[in-house]
Amino acid sequence: MRFITGCAVLAIFFSASASANPLIDQLIGVTSTYLEQEVTQYASTLGGEPRHEVQISRLDARLRLPLCAEDALSAQLESPEIPVGRVTVRVTCNGPSPWRLFVPAQVSLYQQVVVSTRPLQRKSVISAQDIRLAERDTGLLGNNYLLDPAQAIGMQMKRNVNADTVLGHAQLEQNRLVQRGDKVVISAGNSSVNVRMPGEALEDGTLGAQIRVRNTRSNRVVRARVTGPGQVEVGM
Repeated sequence: MRFITGCAVLAIFFSASASANPLIDQLIGVTSTYLEQEVTQYASTLGGEPRHEVQISRLDARLRLPLCAEDALSAQLESPEIPVGRVTVRVTCNGPSPWRLFVPAQVSLYQQVVVSTRPLQRKSVISAQDIRLAERDTGLLGNNYLLDPAQAIGMQMKRNVNADTVLGHAQLEQNRLVQRGDKVVISAGNSSVNVRMPGEALEDGTLGAQIRVRNTRSNRVVRARVTGPGQVEVGM
């Protein structure tokens, strides 16, 4: 089987009607049909039937290989694992003169993702008024986007962002209710007794996190669970 490497393709988008090479037309047809089927099936698993677009990259017009019978022609996604974004399709001819080509394409999948409604500052905590849903091409976003506003509310900004910025895990982190050096109230108790002591946080902590704190009365260091801003709890 003849194996055609990447030198046979050029990553320049084009109109399919511009091709005068029957082989190019055949490759465009089989790749487009395959990707349409794959992205439609993938989109159906996401709910809401998000719209999509498929653009095949230009192939080298100098490419000369025998046409392949339709029943001997097959296509398979080479990379990535899902048919969204920049993809490569392996087209194989298993006819009397076999060959294999890799065809690049761009698959756009438009979904409602979380974006900022206004500029947000580093360390600010996200509220419902700070975000909204807007349609974006997730094929251009990698994995850095959120589909549910609840995933962002209560999170803390890692860096400054402008209005209308897509928010994802790269921009967000758990809200630190306690930071190293903060004065905290240490609570210890059970159903019959509750003791409160002053302390100092020795580590940053998010809600529910276990951090080291120093009891400023006894100077003893203990591990305590963060229960709220400036509040930690130890077991008895």
